[in-house]
Amino acid sequence: MGQRSNPRRVADNEARSVVRMLRTSPQKLNLVAASIRGKKAEDALNQLTFSRKRIAKDVKKALESAIANAENNHNLDVDELFVAEAYVGKNLVMIRWRPRARGRVGKILKPFSQLTIVVRQKEAA
Repeated sequence: MGQRSNPRRVADNEARSVVRMLRTSPQKLNLVAASIRGKKAEDALNQLTFSRKRIAKDVKKALESAIANAENNHNLDVDELFVAEAYVGKNLVMIRWRPRARGRVGKILKPFSQLTIVVRQKEAA
């Protein structure tokens, strides 16, 4: 009996990786995601390795995970992979308070984001 397997959410020549609860704003994360969109997987890893943004390390881990999923779960060729999609979503926002003058309070927003990376194998023409 057991549980039925989930249907695939991506095509046969694709693999994906989702990272939730990244502690940065979606706007900052989207700058890094935009820098790897459409590039070959190897070039994107190099770009993230030498990026000066703090969140680039987490994006690199997500990309490595997507590449490993493609190789191990879907039997795709690693040398032919490119970043088909890299998109960012909002997650929860922690709200903290900071005391201000005259008994007032200042609101501090600590946003979290979510990153989805889809790698695709190039079609042989």
